[in-house]
Amino acid sequence: MALYTRESKDRVRDAVDFVELVSARTELRRAGPARYEGLCPFHEERSPSFGIDPTQKVYYCFGCQASGDLFTFVQETEGVDFKGALELLADRFGVELEREEEDPKQAEHRRQRERLLELLKRTAAYYERCLWEAEEAKAAREYLESRGLGEEILREFHVGYSPSAWDRVLLASRRGGFTERELYATGLAQRSKENGRPYDRFRGRIMFPLADVRGRVLGFGARAMRDEQKPKYLNTSDNDVYHKGSHLYGAHLARAHAARAGQAILCEGYTDVIALHQAGLRNTVGSMGTALTAEQVGELARMAQTVLLALDADSAGQEAMLKAAGLAAKRKLELRVVALPTGTDPADLVQRDGAQAISAAVEQAVPFVRFRVERVLATGDHGSPEGRDRMVEELRPVFAMLPPSAMRLELTKLVSGRLALPESLMETLLASQTGRRQGSQSGRTAAGDASPAPATGLSRREETERTFLALCIASPEEGEQALGGLNVDEHFTSELLRQAARHLGAGHLRDPMADPAGLEDGLDGNPQLKALLAELVVEAGREPVQPAMLDVQRLQLELARVDRRIQQARGEESGDVSELATRRGEVKREFDRAQERALEKTV
Repeated sequence: MALYTRESKDRVRDAVDFVELVSARTELRRAGPARYEGLCPFHEERSPSFGIDPTQKVYYCFGCQASGDLFTFVQETEGVDFKGALELLADRFGVELEREEEDPKQAEHRRQRERLLELLKRTAAYYERCLWEAEEAKAAREYLESRGLGEEILREFHVGYSPSAWDRVLLASRRGGFTERELYATGLAQRSKENGRPYDRFRGRIMFPLADVRGRVLGFGARAMRDEQKPKYLNTSDNDVYHKGSHLYGAHLARAHAARAGQAILCEGYTDVIALHQAGLRNTVGSMGTALTAEQVGELARMAQTVLLALDADSAGQEAMLKAAGLAAKRKLELRVVALPTGTDPADLVQRDGAQAISAAVEQAVPFVRFRVERVLATGDHGSPEGRDRMVEELRPVFAMLPPSAMRLELTKLVSGRLALPESLMETLLASQTGRRQGSQSGRTAAGDASPAPATGLSRREETERTFLALCIASPEEGEQALGGLNVDEHFTSELLRQAARHLGAGHLRDPMADPAGLEDGLDGNPQLKALLAELVVEAGREPVQPAMLDVQRLQLELARVDRRIQQARGEESGDVSELATRRGEVKREFDRAQERALEKTV
């Protein structure tokens, strides 16, 4: 895989506004001279334990210990590798990336992919022009208008129209220097079975560009305009660029809105997504008419922890909800259902009753399990024992996902009352043949619902050593002198802290996240050290700089060192602790005086 130059990485780091970047995921407030804090975007919590340093561009959560720099943050929140994070940030902040020398085969593969993406981009722009300028596209414009979709939102989604002639894209692409092979590779053309000639795959259809998280066009969804056109929807087939089921429609436009809202709305169709965006629900994405996949649920999980299903209330929509529930449970996503009138999709509701109607439906979304239970009870046959048994059968997989909880108890009572069966019997019937599976799931759910407790397990000694290093970063001039006067091997008790002390002492106190000279992979090659330095930087920004406290911590380290030497000497047959005891007394007196000076400065 081709790598970008270190200079490119540094230019991206310099260009990124880290507060702006993180604020798209969680609300931040200033909490110190060089610190912002907010609720952690990586675990559920009620009080802020997540902090960032906007200058060093690192983050650390004191609750779940998530940490890293701006690239790590994008990797974790966007589900991409380092290269993807670098490219996303470069796109967003307008930085041109330069590549290192790369393997010729890799370079050729990259160039081929870039040409395919360029071809798709040009074709999407061509389709968009056709929609608004071609006389042939008048019926398409009228159809979109009849769905209540305005030109502004359609242009934002780059909706287009493919002419009915068999070779428009083919000829235009040839004039642009693209080959038939590239047209086949992108799915824009196919070969005639009769005479082997190439022709445009999409003709006489409304075109919905399908994009990745960076907004790059990967393929198209195409809606037929005539009754005789089959199929009604024709999508790009899997190829080197586009992989069906790996993306969500509109994700590149909805991502930031979903992160800020803490929830994403999932629809099925393209026009549903566009209609909800137009109605102000900018956190909406679409499954593109496919059965929801694990990859798409992963994409939703990276957007928000709550997903609202605004799917059709027909049997297909119900099946989609059931599948979504199973996949969401593995990701510990909270799933809620937006109740829609039978036979109505989200775009219909917006068009018929206005934006307020869909907004109200979203506000009243109910937990998936409650929706599913109430739907089964509303549509089942209550008039016969066989009908009630069928309802219990339908409800078993729903209850299998519920751990012992107030919700399970409430829903059991609801089912018991509606089916006129004793509550104890209903619990037995609903749990039948699912006890072992439910037990394992309840364990996972219980673990997932609770906010992770701090797992540092640090001794007081190690806390002191970390605090000292954080103070050195906060006061780099005094810190350099204090750190230089210590014996790293004797004053620090873990190898990781020794590595951090050596790194900071080697001229990195003013830029702790700088890569050490001569180390090819830099801090990325030592993720534990990188995480520790991120924690120390965030900790350093918590309080106003107090150089006096640095001397207190330095002497505390010296006291701890002498105490360890005394303990060691006592364990040796020829050990003499008298000289060490004298030294301890001197250090203790210095420590007491330093504490008094520090207290005077804080009063």
